Amino acid sequence: MLLRSLQPLAFITCFTLAAMTLQGCTKATPNTTADVTGGTVQGTESGKIISFKGIPYAAPPVGDYRWRSPQPVPKWQGVKQADHYASDCMQKPFAGDAAPLGTPPAEDCLYLNVIRPAKQSDTGYPVVVWFYGGGFVNGGASPEVYSGASFAKQGVVFVSFNYRLGRFGFFAHPALSTLENDALGNYAIMDQIAALKWVKNNISEFAGDPSQVTIMGESAGGKSVHAMLQTPSAQGLFNKAIIMSGGGRELFNQLPLHSDDPDTLSAEQVGVNFAAQHQITGSDKKSLTALRALPAQAIVGNLNLSTLSSINDSLVTYSGGPILDGTLITGSTSDNLLSGQFSKVPLMVGTTNHDIGYANYDTKQALFNSFGDNAIQAQLAYDPENNKPLALLNYQVGQDQRMQEPARFTAQRFSKRGQNAYLYRFAYVAQTLDAKGAAHATEIPYFFNTVATKYGHVTTEQDKQAGKTMHRYVTNFIKSGNPNGPGLINWQSFQQAPESILELNSSGVAEFITDPLGLRLNATQTKAQ
Repeated sequence: MLLRSLQPLAFITCFTLAAMTLQGCTKATPNTTADVTGGTVQGTESGKIISFKGIPYAAPPVGDYRWRSPQPVPKWQGVKQADHYASDCMQKPFAGDAAPLGTPPAEDCLYLNVIRPAKQSDTGYPVVVWFYGGGFVNGGASPEVYSGASFAKQGVVFVSFNYRLGRFGFFAHPALSTLENDALGNYAIMDQIAALKWVKNNISEFAGDPSQVTIMGESAGGKSVHAMLQTPSAQGLFNKAIIMSGGGRELFNQLPLHSDDPDTLSAEQVGVNFAAQHQITGSDKKSLTALRALPAQAIVGNLNLSTLSSINDSLVTYSGGPILDGTLITGSTSDNLLSGQFSKVPLMVGTTNHDIGYANYDTKQALFNSFGDNAIQAQLAYDPENNKPLALLNYQVGQDQRMQEPARFTAQRFSKRGQNAYLYRFAYVAQTLDAKGAAHATEIPYFFNTVATKYGHVTTEQDKQAGKTMHRYVTNFIKSGNPNGPGLINWQSFQQAPESILELNSSGVAEFITDPLGLRLNATQTKAQ
């Protein structure tokens, strides 16, 4: 192309100007430009990797595009500099976020990032696409702990992207249902599919192989991976999946899009409730125009992870996440896994050993009675000597129901459909932390090999080694669908060893062991069924 034939001249000019001004500049090489949907982008090269940040994969979802499916990227002239993260999606950040945002949130946020090896590949590198967590109300692609540099150094093209959150990502209203000829409600899910389609169509420009794409997500990102596995619209856009603390029974509060039963809350009614708070009534064009004219901050309100559990106490004004629209989300994850309605691909799935979840029973008897006919089985599994505090039992039962058993259940269902599923539990805690186990989301820097970024100068050599170990398993899986490799303890698939898991233990050592939670999860599974 003419642009690329001019690159040597551009480099000479850049070098000359840098010498005159005593400043550095971005080196332009054939590998640092890419022709993508919309135009040409210019990345930055640093050592063995090239980074492209802030590439639009859809039109800004603002104005009349608020609560619309992702629209085509507007074309641009010249070369777009892709040298910094674009804004993360509109949200209310909160103190204590495990992955603090690196950019200010904005409604114009449908951008992605590609980190690739600097060296070209004759066959194309495998690709991993990262789905961030944050309860579908927080999160973004900009946090430093989500850097894909280590993946690129290991011969993997890394992609991260933003998807709409909160009421921008999940919203229904009778005016939308009546007036828009569009998929309804699950705009965040539509964004995710659009990003995967962009990868399919463009990743070869970054030396990536579009036939070797792994999707990976944690928490709400893991739930999003479940959604991608189950929605027909994402079929054929990836060929491997990694689910980190993503459950496997439900996708949060799955309200129906519409209901004729006045006693059944629908996502449309939630939208009506929200509109009424802003003195907007009716379901005509005027009311939809008024909703789209609301300031972005008014759409966010007080909604974030710290308020999510209480935001709907008085009047339900947020659907809680994915909506049962009958097209993209057709049922619970549990039902779809049982019926085989999911993409049949190799899977890595697991949790942390002190994951999220809590039950709320006043007595031990009430807690165990909740297991019905299996109450005695549950008591023997959880409290055989009747000496555990009720608070601990509530936590153990809660996290098993929300995370531990659903992860195993997911591995079971994939295995029954002939796919290799690799089940893990992450138990390592950074040495400077005072914690009895690995809390929700603490595995992320180890999967990404960004432990030093997360913990800074207090990072120990053991911490770093734990990160290298877990990262190797992950990159091996991305490359081949099998996490094993030289120097690693053998990790058997669930089909081969259904009673065992890979655990990264408290010493940072990987072990393949009989699942110590087996009896508890058996009791929990009988309750779930």
